[in-house]
Amino acid sequence: MSNKNVFKLQAEVCKALAHPLRIEIIDLLQEKEKCFTDILESTGELKSNLSQHLSIMVKCGILQVRKDSRCNYYSLSSFKVSKACSLMREVLIDNHNKNKKILMPK
Repeated sequence: MSNKNVFKLQAEVCKALAHPLRIEIIDLLQEKEKCFTDILESTGELKSNLSQHLSIMVKCGILQVRKDSRCNYYSLSSFKVSKACSLMREVLIDNHNKNKKILMPK
């Protein structure tokens, strides 16, 4: 696979992550799989809205779904997804702290 194709696929995954609810879902699923109703309750989102976001994340390969007679269970396709989001949060915190130091007089 050429670098151009890898960059394109990476951009598609980044677009799928470009929503606060989707990042929240990743955070919720970092420990274990959860039933749709548990995710719904934790996020407080509308059922149709949550369903749409989960569908996008499954289609993109960020999440996987296991269907049960009672519920659809969602989990991360790889722990690395959670790790990547955690690293991005660390970058944001580092940048915030740097900016605070620059703005604060000595």
